[in-house]
Amino acid sequence: MRFRLYIPALTLAMLAVGCTSHVADKQQFSGFLGDYSQLKPAQSPSGKPTLRWIAPDYHSADYTNVVFEPVVYYPAARPTERISQQTLDQIRQYTDAQLKKAVSERKPVVGKTGAHTLRVKSAITAVSAENEGVQFYEVVPIAAVVASTMAATGHRTQNSALFLEVEAVDAQTGKPMIKVVRKAFGKSLPNNSTPITLNDLRPGIDEMVRDVVAFSAP
Repeated sequence: MRFRLYIPALTLAMLAVGCTSHVADKQQFSGFLGDYSQLKPAQSPSGKPTLRWIAPDYHSADYTNVVFEPVVYYPAARPTERISQQTLDQIRQYTDAQLKKAVSERKPVVGKTGAHTLRVKSAITAVSAENEGVQFYEVVPIAAVVASTMAATGHRTQNSALFLEVEAVDAQTGKPMIKVVRKAFGKSLPNNSTPITLNDLRPGIDEMVRDVVAFSAP
């Protein structure tokens, strides 16, 4: 059977090759990181698939401090039928607080740039609701409204997920040192009408944060 999907402006929809993808597709890159060409598939400390790049000349011991920039939405967040403004604010604030705490457990977080300092910047680039067990899935960019789906798939259980892009640069030179694109899965949703909440996404965010604490690089 051939399904037709009507897509509002800026809403990204695509066909998956098989089951739910566990990493971000190239078409899902937001532009926040600028250059994605060097990203390679990798495994997080918890064993989850991710996309990552580490500069060949990066050495953790060369950096003693971190300037942590607040987590942002990229593109700018707008509420939808399934994600309220309150929820958007809660998701960003929770991600920001937990990620900053995780970074501070690795290196001291400071307010000013200087020698031997990394600047870490992060962006939530999308929230997704993906149908389980079927080839079609929809991704809901933060800046868009939710795409309508066919009634035939509207009552299927969906996976909730959050997309995060992170970059660490040398604070003095601006040279990129680490880039990461991560897709974190939260709780399952009963259908495509169920609102997405912080509580749904919290498990995925928490897992990402634990991986930040456990991350090891030369």
